[in-house]
Amino acid sequence: MGQHSSPLRVILQTAQHLLFLWLLAHVRGSLFSLASNSRATELLYTLQEGLPKGVHIGSIGDDLQLDVFADPPLSFSLASKGLSEKYVNLNNSTGELCTSSEELDREALCPHSLVAQECVLLLDIIILPQEYFRLIKVKIAIIDINDNAPHFPVPQIYISVPENAPVNTRIVIEHPAYDPDGGTNGVQTYRLVDYHGVFTLDVEENESGERTPYLIIMGPLDRETKAEYETTIIAEDGGSPPLVGSATLSILISDVNDNCPQFNASQINATLYGNSTIGTQVVTVHAMDRDLGPNALITYAFSERVPQAVKEYFHLDELKGIIKLSKRIDGSTVQQHKLTILANGPGCIPAVITVFISINKITFRPPELIPRYIANEENGVIYLKELEPVHSPLAFFTIKDPDEKYQVNCYLEGQGPFRLSAFKPYNNEYLLETTDALDYELKQSYNIAVVALSRDGHQVKKLLKVQILDENDNSPVFTESTVEITIEENNEPNAFLAKLYATDADSNESGQVSYFLGPDAPSYFTLDSVTGILSVSTILDREEKEKYRFTVKARDAGFPSRESVATVHITVLDKNDNNPRFISKDFSFFVPENFPGFGEIGVISVTDADSGQNGWIALSIGNGSDIFVIDNGKGLLRAKVSLDREQQSSYTLWVEAVDGGDPTLSSTAKITILLLDVNDNPPMVLFPQSNMSYLLVLPSTLPGSPVTEVYAVDKDTGMNAVIAYSIIGRRGPKPESFRIDPITGNITLEEALMINDCGLYRLLVKVSDHGYPEPLFSTVMVNLFVNDTVTNESYIETLLKKEPDINIEEKEPQIAMEPSQKEMESDSCTPTLVTLSIICLGSVILVTLMGMYICLRKGKNDHRINENAEVQIPLNRKIDFHMLEKRPIEISNI
Repeated sequence: MGQHSSPLRVILQTAQHLLFLWLLAHVRGSLFSLASNSRATELLYTLQEGLPKGVHIGSIGDDLQLDVFADPPLSFSLASKGLSEKYVNLNNSTGELCTSSEELDREALCPHSLVAQECVLLLDIIILPQEYFRLIKVKIAIIDINDNAPHFPVPQIYISVPENAPVNTRIVIEHPAYDPDGGTNGVQTYRLVDYHGVFTLDVEENESGERTPYLIIMGPLDRETKAEYETTIIAEDGGSPPLVGSATLSILISDVNDNCPQFNASQINATLYGNSTIGTQVVTVHAMDRDLGPNALITYAFSERVPQAVKEYFHLDELKGIIKLSKRIDGSTVQQHKLTILANGPGCIPAVITVFISINKITFRPPELIPRYIANEENGVIYLKELEPVHSPLAFFTIKDPDEKYQVNCYLEGQGPFRLSAFKPYNNEYLLETTDALDYELKQSYNIAVVALSRDGHQVKKLLKVQILDENDNSPVFTESTVEITIEENNEPNAFLAKLYATDADSNESGQVSYFLGPDAPSYFTLDSVTGILSVSTILDREEKEKYRFTVKARDAGFPSRESVATVHITVLDKNDNNPRFISKDFSFFVPENFPGFGEIGVISVTDADSGQNGWIALSIGNGSDIFVIDNGKGLLRAKVSLDREQQSSYTLWVEAVDGGDPTLSSTAKITILLLDVNDNPPMVLFPQSNMSYLLVLPSTLPGSPVTEVYAVDKDTGMNAVIAYSIIGRRGPKPESFRIDPITGNITLEEALMINDCGLYRLLVKVSDHGYPEPLFSTVMVNLFVNDTVTNESYIETLLKKEPDINIEEKEPQIAMEPSQKEMESDSCTPTLVTLSIICLGSVILVTLMGMYICLRKGKNDHRINENAEVQIPLNRKIDFHMLEKRPIEISNI
C-alpha cells in the first residue's frame, strides 16, 4: 500500500474509534442495569491521558445506584493495589474515582498498543460490609493524545544503492521512525528535505498499520561522478498540530564494473644495455580503471603473439606491470624486441600497449650506480614530509666503474627542488638533498633520475619518485570571512539560517573540517559540526533584539588541529506584530477657555515597536472631529474653534492610532479635555429684577433687621464666580441707614428710622467677582420706600423715573474677618470695662423706654387696628429668596 492510501487508513481508524465509543456507551449502560441483579458488575470509563491530579473519573456508588448512606455505611476498596494506586485514587466512603498525583501516561501503561482506544486500565473494587458485598470490575479506557514526536532509532541512516540501479527502483529505508502515540497520532508520512533531483520517497502501510518509507530512484546514477548523497528524512505524525522527527539520510552509491582498464599511451620505447644483469628493471607499464575494489583489479599478461623466445628474456609482473630482464644477454641475443602487453579487467576487453626494447651490445660493463637512502624509501619511492627543512638529505649515491676505464659524470634529471652534488672529500660519492621548502598543496610528487654518464656515452640511470607526505600546515578557510544573514522575526523554531563552508588545502584527516559556534554565540543558535548548517532554535523578536553578531570556527582534524574564525552578522527583519501603543490609555488636558482656534491643546504620545512602514502611525479622531483635529506629524491635538466653558466644560474624545503595516494594527485611547475657567462673565443680578423695583420699609423696623437682598450669579467658576456686594452710591433722607453684607448681599437696617426719615432711598449696589487678572462687576439700583403704607404708587414711580443724582463712592466691599491673635491680646482688658459701662447705661435706658412704651401703646393700638393691611412683610424675619426663586413679593411694585 503506497502513500496515497494513508487518508483511507485515517478514515478507517476514525470509524473504528467512533464504533468503540458507541459500543462502550451501550455496554456501560447495559452493565449499569445489571448492578442490581448480580454481585459481580463491570463499569467502563473513558479517560484522556496526561490529566493532572484530582480529575474526576466516575462515582462507583452513583453509577451502581447504591445507597451510600446505608446503615451500616458502605466501604469501597481496591482489591489489589500497587499499579492501581499509581494512577487513580478511590474514596473509601463515597466510591469516587479520581486521578492520582502521578500523570497518567498511555504509552507507559500500554507500551505495545498502537491503536489509541485499545489501552485499558483494569481495577477490582470490593464493596463491603458483607451484606452488601460486591466485586466490581472497572475498566478505564485511556484515550491517546499527541504528546510524543516521531523518533528515529539512529541519528544517521545509511543506504547503499548500486550505480546501475534502474529508474523506479524501490529500496526500503531501514530504521523507520517510531512514535509511541497510537492511531492518527502515530507516524503518518515521511519526506526528504533535499531530493537531489534523482530520488523520491514513498510510504507503504501494512495490515497492522505500520508505515515503512521507501527510497525510489528517479534518475541515472554514476558513482564516478558522485559517490554519495546526503539529505534529511523527516517523519511527521497526524496530530494537531503535527509533531516531527528527523535523521540524516546518507545514500552511498556502490560501484559496479562499468569501466575497463586503459593505457595512457599506445607504446613505450626502452633501451637495455647488453651487460645488464638479470633482474634489471627494463620498464613499467601502467593502466587505469576508474572502478573501485575488485572491479578495478588489473592483471598484466603477454599477448599470445609474443614469441616464447622473447618471453624467456623478459619477466612481466602480472600485478605491478614491471618488466625485468630474466636471462643474460649474449652475442646471439636479438637487438630489437617487441612486447605486446595486455591489461585485463573483470569482464572487460583487454587494453593493449606495445613495448619496444632496444638492446645496446657493449664490450665493457657500464658503471654502477649504488644508492644508499637516508629518507624513508620503499620500492624506489622516497617519502618526505612537506615540513622538512631546506637541505634535507635524501640519499647517497656511489658510482663504481667495474672496468675502471671510464671517467664518469653524475648528474640529476627532472624538475623539482632537489640537487645532486659531490660529497667532499670522498670521490665518486654524491649527496641528493632538497634545495627549497616542499609544499604538498602545490605538488604531491616528483619524478627524478640520477644519471651516471661515462665519457664514451654509456649511462646508467636510477629512476626515483619523491612522494611528499601531507602535514597539517593549512588552516581551514571560510569562503566568506563575514557572513551576512537576514531572517524575518517570528520565524519557525529550528529555522535554517545559512550553510557555512570552509576549505582546507590539507588532505586526509588534516583536511577534514568541523564547525563550531564561538563562545559569544547565544545558546539558541546551533551549528551542525559536519554540514555547517546554522539554524536558530527559538523564535526571534526584532523588538527584543534586531542584530546579532558572533563568531564561528572551522577546525580541522589534524594533530595539532588548526582553526579559523568567521563573523556572522544576523539582521532580524521586522514584521507588523506590534500594535501602536499610547503612553497612556487615558489622556487628560487642561485648557483655558477662549483658547484660540487651532492652538496646541496637548501632545498625544504614541509609539510602535515595529520599524519602517510597520512603525508609521496615523492618528484619527473617532468622535468630535468637527471641533478637534490632530496634527499627525507631531501628534498635536488642536481645536478648530475657540472653546467656551460656559457652553461645555469638558470633552471626551476617542483617538485611534493605525500603523502602516499590511494588515494594519490599531489601538485606541481616551482623551478628556477639561476647560479651565477664565473670568469672562460679569456677575448677573437676578434680584431685584429691575432698577425700577422698590420695596416698602416700615419706619417701625428694628435696627439689624434684614430688609431685602441683592442676589446675583456668575457663570464662571472658582474665584471667578465668588461674588462680593458693596454699596457704591446712596441717596435718601438718611442714606447711611442701610448696609449690605458683602458676602450674602443681605441689606439690613443699621439705624432706627424716625418720622422725618420717611421717603425714597436709592442704593446703587456694585456686584463684583474675584476674577483674575481683573474682576468683573455689574450694578443694580435698590429702591426702598420708607413709610407706613403706599398711598400713591404713581408718585413713587415718578420719583423712580427721574435720573438719580447719586455720588459714586468707589470702595471695596468690607468682608468681616476674624480678629487676629495680636488684636485679641491687645484688647484683653477692654471687655471688663465695656461690660460695666453697658450695665449702668442699660439700666437708665430701660426705665425710660418702659415709660414711653406704656404711654404710646394705647394710641397705637387703635391706629393699627384700623390700618390697611396691605403691608404684611415681617421685615425682622429673614426671607428665603432662594425658595421664592427670587421673584418679587407682590406687596408693592418691587
